[in-house]
Amino acid sequence: MNNDVKQWLNEIKQLKQQLADTISDRDAAYESADNWRKLYTNEAQQRRTEAKLAQQQVESLKVQIQQLQGESSPLSADNPEGESALEQEVTGLLTAEELKAKLKEVLVERDRLIDALKTEQSNHAQTRKSLTAVIGDTIEQLNKERGNQQVRPESKEIIN
Repeated sequence: MNNDVKQWLNEIKQLKQQLADTISDRDAAYESADNWRKLYTNEAQQRRTEAKLAQQQVESLKVQIQQLQGESSPLSADNPEGESALEQEVTGLLTAEELKAKLKEVLVERDRLIDALKTEQSNHAQTRKSLTAVIGDTIEQLNKERGNQQVRPESKEIIN
């Protein structure tokens, strides 16, 4: 009988230790989830700020475009006058040097815009990758936490 009591006490001690370990793991998972949530929130806020600034820049550029269009007719399929205005501008450049200078100016602007687009695409891809990783880690932690709360078949008790 004395042996049985010692065995039960040891088993109770082991179960208490397992419970303490599980609670510690759960608390660590909660802290990790909170940390990831904060990081996600900060990243999302940064992206919202960047998006707002980009939208403001787009609006500013639209205003500039409208101002420039007011100065000269736009080139479009439904506006043959715009095409003739462009032709007049090109024919206004009398020398080959003027044409080369204008072409160089246009190509530099195109390259700058291409670089800006590539940078933005890269930033977008990195953000998407980071956020996907964060979401995956959080889901994994939640699944682990749910797994720790399942009913154990031996004891028929819920471990928290």
